[in-house]
Amino acid sequence: MSHHIVELKDAYFTYPDGTEGMRGISFKIFHGESVGIAGANGAGKTTLLMNLSGHLIPTKGEVSIGEITLCHKTRQEIRRKVGFVFQRTDDQLFMPTVYEDVAFGPVNLGLPENKVNERVKNALEMVGCYNLKDRPPHRLSEGQKRSVAIATVMAMKPDILIMDEPASNLDPRSRRQLINLLNTFEHTKIIASHDLDLILDVCERCIIIRDGKVFADGPSEKILLDESLLEENGLELPLTRQFYHLKRSS
Repeated sequence: MSHHIVELKDAYFTYPDGTEGMRGISFKIFHGESVGIAGANGAGKTTLLMNLSGHLIPTKGEVSIGEITLCHKTRQEIRRKVGFVFQRTDDQLFMPTVYEDVAFGPVNLGLPENKVNERVKNALEMVGCYNLKDRPPHRLSEGQKRSVAIATVMAMKPDILIMDEPASNLDPRSRRQLINLLNTFEHTKIIASHDLDLILDVCERCIIIRDGKVFADGPSEKILLDESLLEENGLELPLTRQFYHLKRSS
């Protein structure tokens, strides 16, 4: 299904202060793929995600979702196809109740009340949080906030799910619940994370970004178990594999 293909062609992005966030990035992601984006702090991961989701527009080159090339005229159409879960849940949850947060997008699509109710119910049940619908978001745990933030995106029925550091600030149980949840989604998934174990568990492919460029792209098992490649990019082996090496050497 071509409308689900994500493609960057020699894409650049420069911030107003002259900082280069992307410096000629090219790759293609096909329908149904789960792709992890890894890299050191400042490598350009968030800039890349913001361009993929239409929150930023490339300074040069192309970002396209299927047949639609991202530009000022098409950014709203792109943002309807791409669901973006921010790193900070407080940037996404701003209404008095969970229900109103999840309903915000569908209401702004102009859907009738019965359709809005249906989308909210389905999205909250999908993430196991329907019982929280009347709670104020600021009273939720970090894990609950993360799940509700995902629900706000899923209520829009996007073709592509993009997440920036989804496991940040989660306790081990909430993190495992998130991984299990992500593995149930059939959407195309693009996940930037320092949690390389999460990428191994959820994404069959991994792209390493360095200085705003693609440094490596391949199967997650190959990329994330290459110790010298990771070290060269300011990364370390996934914790589970570090533990495995320690056991073998002891």
